Amino acid sequence: MIRLLTPLYWKDYELLDCGNFEKLERFGDFVLIRPEPQAIWQRKLSQSAWDKAAHARFVRTKKQNFDQDQEVAGGWKIMKKLPNSWNIHYINGELKLTMTVSLTTFGHVGVFPEQACNWDYIYRAVLNLKKTDKSVLNLFAYTGAASLAAKAAGADVTHLDSVKQVVTWARENMVKSGLTDIRWVVEDALTFARREVKRGKKYYGIIMDPPAYGRGPAGEKWVLQEGLPELIELTARLLHFEDGFFVLNLYSLGFSSLIGLNVANHFFPDDEKEYGEFYLHAKTGIDLPLGTFLRFSR
Repeated sequence: MIRLLTPLYWKDYELLDCGNFEKLERFGDFVLIRPEPQAIWQRKLSQSAWDKAAHARFVRTKKQNFDQDQEVAGGWKIMKKLPNSWNIHYINGELKLTMTVSLTTFGHVGVFPEQACNWDYIYRAVLNLKKTDKSVLNLFAYTGAASLAAKAAGADVTHLDSVKQVVTWARENMVKSGLTDIRWVVEDALTFARREVKRGKKYYGIIMDPPAYGRGPAGEKWVLQEGLPELIELTARLLHFEDGFFVLNLYSLGFSSLIGLNVANHFFPDDEKEYGEFYLHAKTGIDLPLGTFLRFSR
């Protein structure tokens, strides 16, 4: 079943406007301007309105070959006083997460707001697991919001990312969210998955948000088109047959949701899948596409 999904429960995040390859966003009390390669249309608000609202703007130093698949070179221009980092909260019923927003050197801030659709899904999926052993593996887990959602629902979570600093960031988010006992792993995702298969390990939930390109802690090269089929094959062997859930998120320009569906159908042929696109609805009425997803629960 194909769907277009947008988060409905944010209070501390708002997309104010987007266009001209940028987006104007509110994170808590502070407003940021960041690059957005898919916003090829004209912004609704004036440049002066953007400048008046913004506390900081990420300015790219390489304006040619704008490709979100690569890390963006540039830096932050501070326009109004703001802290180096601050907390925002996501609340949907019993799911209550606290995450730190911070201005990184490559333009990210530690939170992908459209992913709240997956956090809600993961929280419900863990609650619906029939087994008492609710082991969940989160690959390419970044600063950990999906891990926190699974843990909040009672999962035994293994959180893996290849960058030690973002794993430390995720650990801080866990503490701020009042959670404990997530297992932290700094390793290449394919290397870890291969070893888990050899060990005969099984999980009741698998979450992954692989980038288009990346490097493992030992310099391992990751290219999405090359590595995704093997990774999904490995996770198909790691996921329990009779109970469990699977979540795949992709953000790569030009990638249709059908790509993830076709790869997953080969290794999970009998599962009824939900797939489609995430978007954020701007206050000015524009819908900004922000990646594709595929997920199912058994």
